[in-house]
Amino acid sequence: MNIAYWTLAGLLAIFYVYAGALKMIRSRDQLRPMMAWVDHMPLPALRALGAVEILGATGLILPPLTGIAPSLAFAAAIGFVLLQTGAIAVHLMSEDRRIALNAVLIVTAAVTVWLAARM
Repeated sequence: MNIAYWTLAGLLAIFYVYAGALKMIRSRDQLRPMMAWVDHMPLPALRALGAVEILGATGLILPPLTGIAPSLAFAAAIGFVLLQTGAIAVHLMSEDRRIALNAVLIVTAAVTVWLAARM
């Protein structure tokens, strides 16, 4: 189970660090081709979302790696499930039906929650 956790947590962390960094450094015009929903959100909220994604990715990796407050990994994984649930709602409200990636991320984060609970 330890290998499964590190594999899934590592993949999620890589994805969220990348996605979060894009949201923090790119302009709305640069993000629009990848993320059609950026026009429905204020720029400071978009930047904050990027920071939350990076912090969540850090929470998946650092606590179990250092042994300091490893339950934070469980909380970070739950946070990603909630984040993607909200992301699906945003997509559907803006009539964007491309939610396959969000669904995969929810399932991956949910399995990570389950694995983190057993560490």
